[in-house]
Amino acid sequence: MNHLLLCLKRPFIWLSRFRYRCGYGVHSPFAFNLITDVIYEKLPYYAYRSLASEQKKKLKECGWYKGTRKINRLLFRLVNRVQPATIVEVGRPSVSSLYLQSAKPSAGYLFASDLSELFLDTDVPIDFLYLNDSRNPVLVKEVFEVCVQRTTPKSLFVVYGITYSRQMRTLWHELQNDERVGITFDLYDVGLLFFDKTKIKQHYMINF
Repeated sequence: MNHLLLCLKRPFIWLSRFRYRCGYGVHSPFAFNLITDVIYEKLPYYAYRSLASEQKKKLKECGWYKGTRKINRLLFRLVNRVQPATIVEVGRPSVSSLYLQSAKPSAGYLFASDLSELFLDTDVPIDFLYLNDSRNPVLVKEVFEVCVQRTTPKSLFVVYGITYSRQMRTLWHELQNDERVGITFDLYDVGLLFFDKTKIKQHYMINF
């Protein structure tokens, strides 16, 4: 989606999702805690300042995709909550990688720009996957199919740009309804897929 068009649409997006703010009407303790303690968390984490400085360097030296501060910080908080042993990022080289790795430096981290670079050790589960190329829904789907076979009940997949095109909206609905997927969250810019099948499968829309 064109960045300028997205900026112009923001007020209307916010209004259309107003009733889905702050966890109102959510009865699941898991979902409510995630919404209030992670998605809407406003505390200034210790790493945010140093990450902002490092981000400027990477943008200048490597020409990485900047993304948005809101999404980058959300990724940091999600990794901090999940505490994954393995983090996989697939798509565009971006400063998001700084936030993913900083949230848990001890985690194994792998970046792949396409499927041919996705080298995974045998039997290593994927605890956290960030699919950040909404321009390529085919790649997103292919990587999902590879990685979903390595999930555990604690795994979390984050899909960027789930509403940015008709193809991505269609793919997001497919992923939501996949029998291997449990609870999902639609934050407009990103979608969250959880895989704990002991919890009742529900789809949440969040005004983020």
